[in-house]
This record gives sequence, structure tokens and C-alpha cells, in this order.
Amino acid sequence: MFVVGLTGGIGSGKTAASDYLASQGITVVDADLASRIIVEPGQPALTAIGERFGAGVIAADGSLDRRALREIVFADAAERQALEAITHPAIGEEIRRQIAASTSPYTLLVSPLLLETSQHQLAHRVLLIDAPEALQLARTTARDRVARKQVEAIIAAQMPRQTKIERADDVLLNDGLLTHLHQKLEALHQRYLALAAEHSASGG
Repeated sequence: MFVVGLTGGIGSGKTAASDYLASQGITVVDADLASRIIVEPGQPALTAIGERFGAGVIAADGSLDRRALREIVFADAAERQALEAITHPAIGEEIRRQIAASTSPYTLLVSPLLLETSQHQLAHRVLLIDAPEALQLARTTARDRVARKQVEAIIAAQMPRQTKIERADDVLLNDGLLTHLHQKLEALHQRYLALAAEHSASGG
């Protein structure tokens, strides 16, 4: 299966881009959704989290108490690494399972941390949805109704924009109308269909 990894900073337009490609019949595998699936009650990763961090991170109904866990891992880098050692392999496994189940010409793997984690190794091509920082700020504060300083802190914590641009195969600047984004995506979609056909013909 030919996989296109889609990433971008907060407020760049990742969701708008993936929604468009989904409307063209392309299967979308969402890493954020996979990260939620692997900590559902009964999942091995949730059991491992409970064993490592204690019963206090498991709610009365058996689900993950995200707030309690967040307080632990945000306060201690070693604890965060311990959590990632449990969740990252499980997320990768869930992503691979969903990719294997895909029946569209190519599969879109959407992940805000595609380039920061080993997830980029699952993609044959990386598409970056890019936007100027000022536009990221404006979109996110309007959409999420959060303070500007909070959004600035999130952007500062993410991989630098220029680094992402350098590491991506395709960069789509999303600084205009939605129709312009769709036009640019349609051209890339046709290219990915051709690349996927070549990949399939060569036996992957």
C-alpha cells in the first residue's frame, strides 16, 4: 500500500486537507485517533499504563484518566518517556493495522507528530500543509477560543517550520481560500494516484 503522510503545525489546515482527500475516496488513517483507540478499556496499552503509573490514572469506569496521567508526565520528562515507551509502539501497530485494511488507491496517514516520531517511516511520501505563523495563530485562537500566548507556546514546542519544510517531499502553502487549497490538493491527489499505480506495478 502506497502511504502519503500528511502533517503540519497547529492551525495549518491538516483537517481541511485530509477531509478533501477523504471526499475523493482516499482512506484516512488518523494517528490521533489511533492514540485514543490503544488506551480504551481492555487494550493492553491501558493495562500497562495502569501497572506503570498506578491505579490513580484509571477512572472508576475503567477508562484512562487523562488529566491525572497528564499531571504526572508533564511534571517529569522521565515519566513522559516511560509513557511514550508504552504508547508509541502500540500506536504504530494500530496505524499499520488500519493501513493494511485500506482498500483505496493510496492511504493518507495524518499525524501532527509524523516527522517527530518514527511514524514518518510508514510513509512513502510526506506532504506538509504549511502556513505562516501569524495565520496559524489567528486560525487557532479563533477556532479554539484560546489565549494567544497558549497557541504561541504550542507552536514553540513543535518542530520548527523550516525544519518541516526541509524534511517534507511536498509542501502545500495554505494561506488563502479553501477553494485554493482544494485546487492544490487535487493536483497532488492526481500525482499520488500515479505514484501509487507505479508502486503497485513494481510490487511495492
